Amino acid sequence: MRLSERVALVTGASRGIGRAIALALAAEGAAVAVNYARSRDAAEAVVAEIRERGGRAEAFQADVSDGDAAEALVGAVEERLGPVDILVNNAGITRDGLLVRMSPESWDEVIATNLTAAYRTTRAVLRGMLRRRYGRIINIASVSGLTGNPGQANYAAAKAGLIGFTKTLAREVGSRGITVNAVAPGVIETDMTAALGEEWKRRMLDQIALGRFGTPEDVAGAVVFLASDAAGYVTGQTLVVDGGLTMTA
Repeated sequence: MRLSERVALVTGASRGIGRAIALALAAEGAAVAVNYARSRDAAEAVVAEIRERGGRAEAFQADVSDGDAAEALVGAVEERLGPVDILVNNAGITRDGLLVRMSPESWDEVIATNLTAAYRTTRAVLRGMLRRRYGRIINIASVSGLTGNPGQANYAAAKAGLIGFTKTLAREVGSRGITVNAVAPGVIETDMTAALGEEWKRRMLDQIALGRFGTPEDVAGAVVFLASDAAGYVTGQTLVVDGGLTMTA
């Protein structure tokens, strides 16, 4: 297994993409810290599934948009599972709406959860990674951060910021054996996309070269690659997982 003896922390891991990432990392041998903000039962179900398959995992509650909570989360993970080798910044929310109608609260909530939280958790794990001269930091961005998307000024801004954060941090810590990359999913079948209308889905499918929406497992596979030794010479990159939706000439 590619990640034996590694400890991974996945934020927002109780459902959707985060859940798939936690399961995939555990399948490769990593001990997984399943972070959640409110969905305790769902997080415990992920832990139970990993354990049933012979893996090691524990659930950790923390709202990672809170600086003190993020620090405490990393401390708890390292006390119970060991030093964090792999950090996946996946926690995210949406508060969609046209900018002219977007409240300051909707802007601030999305930036805090989707961008600032990644700063907080990364900073908390980074000191240990620098000492050990090893680490894998993987930020879950979005194609919205590359192309923009009407009604998602807050979300797209946060995800674009996450990509810039990825590139800058990769330059800062590369000499210490730490890689920093982003994964930018396209349209992925999750609870959020399930609520969208059939007409919207048909229009999106017409633009996707592979003719299907992605699955959380498609994203998880990219994360496992970036977390493994196979990606040891890959850093500062954004791996787009969108079925060809955003291809350019």
